[in-house]
Amino acid sequence: MSYTALVLAPHADDEVLGMGGTIARLVAENRRVVVAVVTGHGEDPHPLWPAERWELVRAECKAACAILGVDELIFRELPAACLDSLPAWKINSVIQEIVAQVRPSELYVPFGFDLHKDHGAISYAASVVARPYTVTGQSIARVLAYETLSETNLAPPYMAPAFQPNVFVNISETIDKKIEAMQAYQSQLQPENMPRSTAAIRSLAHLRGTHIGCMAAEGFVLLGEYVR
Repeated sequence: MSYTALVLAPHADDEVLGMGGTIARLVAENRRVVVAVVTGHGEDPHPLWPAERWELVRAECKAACAILGVDELIFRELPAACLDSLPAWKINSVIQEIVAQVRPSELYVPFGFDLHKDHGAISYAASVVARPYTVTGQSIARVLAYETLSETNLAPPYMAPAFQPNVFVNISETIDKKIEAMQAYQSQLQPENMPRSTAAIRSLAHLRGTHIGCMAAEGFVLLGEYVR
């Protein structure tokens, strides 16, 4: 079976913030990478944002993923910022359909205790779908959680487990590609003193790099590894 990485992004830009450098590195190593952005406007009128918002951000997402070299980009329509009001089975079924379609070797998910509840819902659904004894879980060798600036770092301390990475990927050669991809998200990019900024991305990458003695890295939490 050929290697495929599936990145589950609750929202467009999570894939870049969380692991844009790793995506670019995998692509450079001739690995297949699929990104699935699983929320959007939803089937009904969204309570917060007009449909035009997603037309813009999805165009930016396509540009960002093209910069990173993503092989396939998938969009789904779970209602953004509303997943805490949906039955778990509805979210699980969307994630199961994606995983069954892609059959990934590695599955990358948001950290389950991020501040944004959409992230937790997607992480939970992925845990259900990726159970290693199930049909959909059989192709998956590793499941890893990435950290998302503006979400992972804002969870209330001592009230939920902190993000403590135990897997690090050297992205010294691809950090500039990650920055370029983030710059495609002009509607989401923030000033340099805020978390969704190029300055914050470089700073976090440099910090994670110090854990393994390189100039830039991304950190992950290994959720499961299965040697069959």
